[in-house]
Amino acid sequence: MNDTSERAPQERVRRLIAMPAVVVLAGLSLAGCSFWGAAAGGAAVGATAAQTEKGFRRSVADTEIRLAINDLWFQADEQMYRKVNLQVQEQRVLLSGNVPQPDQRVEAVRLAWQAPGVREVINEIEVNDTSSLSNAARDSWISTQLETTLLFDKEVSSINYSVETVNQSIFLMGVAQSQEELDRVIGHAKDISYVRRVVSYVLLKDDPARNS
Repeated sequence: MNDTSERAPQERVRRLIAMPAVVVLAGLSLAGCSFWGAAAGGAAVGATAAQTEKGFRRSVADTEIRLAINDLWFQADEQMYRKVNLQVQEQRVLLSGNVPQPDQRVEAVRLAWQAPGVREVINEIEVNDTSSLSNAARDSWISTQLETTLLFDKEVSSINYSVETVNQSIFLMGVAQSQEELDRVIGHAKDISYVRRVVSYVLLKDDPARNS
């Protein structure tokens, strides 16, 4: 394989990252009066990333990893791209979802490791094809219930958590301010109807693994 083909996925990622900036600049050239509104929107996005425990730099790195993995999956197997869920926190990657074939599970993990900057890949993919529209709707409902509860809990910094639900199993990633906060989040998750189990890959704020 030559250098051009090897660089193709990375080039696609860079184009995807650069696209919003191109769109914004084009909009500004057509409507100068919208300059401050566009600038404020961009600042708001940056501020949101900066407010997370991982900060702006790590947020950008996670976004690049997410784009790279999605690109690798889509190029390899469109079904894998649709069926495998992806969570990225501080360069740690959590895979969940349902695939019909065992080799798809293995391949999803292998490709995830190929994304530049990945420090860890956690595999929670199930090999079955039992998911249905009703099951997916229930999973979505569970995630929404938990995300809403965390958002309105003043003792939880909800912006630091990522929630994914597969077959009524909740998968958590993120950074907790304390063990007490994490216990509170897990408690909220367990209180939601239909939840079968709660799996946490959340790190504490002062966990040495965050800087290893």
